[in-house]
Amino acid sequence: MPISLPEMLAIEQFLCSLAREHVGPIIKAKSGTQHTYDAKSGSRAVDIVTAIDKQVEKLIWTEVRQKYPTFKFVGEESYVPGQTTITDDPTFIIDPIDGTTNFIHDFPFSCTSLGLTVNKRPVVGVIYNPHLDLLVSASEGNGVRVNEQDFDFQSKRQSMGPLSLAKSVVALQPGSAREGPNFKTKIQTYENLLSCDGGFVHGFRNLGSSAMTMAYICLGYLDSYWDGGCYAWDVCAGWCILKETGGTVVGANPGEWEVAVDNRTYLAVRGCENKREQEDYIKRFWECVKGRLEYK
Repeated sequence: MPISLPEMLAIEQFLCSLAREHVGPIIKAKSGTQHTYDAKSGSRAVDIVTAIDKQVEKLIWTEVRQKYPTFKFVGEESYVPGQTTITDDPTFIIDPIDGTTNFIHDFPFSCTSLGLTVNKRPVVGVIYNPHLDLLVSASEGNGVRVNEQDFDFQSKRQSMGPLSLAKSVVALQPGSAREGPNFKTKIQTYENLLSCDGGFVHGFRNLGSSAMTMAYICLGYLDSYWDGGCYAWDVCAGWCILKETGGTVVGANPGEWEVAVDNRTYLAVRGCENKREQEDYIKRFWECVKGRLEYK
């Protein structure tokens, strides 16, 4: 089902209104108030869900189903492993509250992340952090907006200068699972990226939210983000916005130049003036990956 550029822009505007007027106020009001929650991944992980996550997802689903009844819907809290799939049909891919641990602790980096895929490609993305009143959005072919005003990402990109691993700030997140081969791969790769004998990056940041991290790459605050264990709803909206700024998303493992939105491992890299520079950055980054990230 093809969707025109004006239609995608209208969907973006609808999601912006939903995020700012309905979802954001709940996140802001309830942040730091949820002291009862469930562990989604067992006792040896810290992937948690609150009643507010479920409430917000239900609200979003109700609103989008009323507006776009023929579109499919994939949400973090309604996802069923082995059953929920992303098809070529227009599909809303939603994380009601990204950065739930931040939300629990009232750290102001929780947000809602609202994406749309067509033919399994992210084509609309809306990320809203109500604590900062920061709304970053885009739709394919329509550019990027910050708080609903056009964002001049080309000027920002030019001002950042060359893209070089040794001069970059990289986003890294250990994730919720703190054991096994994947955790070891992450820690060994972090060490290699930071070491003066390895990537020797300027520094790393952990915002505790994949969506906020990707938004910050789009805004020019970060250079890249490497992670595994994420899901489509963590990256879908940010992926669309990043593409509109000239950025790219590849796999976290070396050689994975083409990956699906539900790949579970990602390396997101900001745009730059020279595409070859971006490719060289990715190859240099992959050289620092020790081990392999693999998720079911």
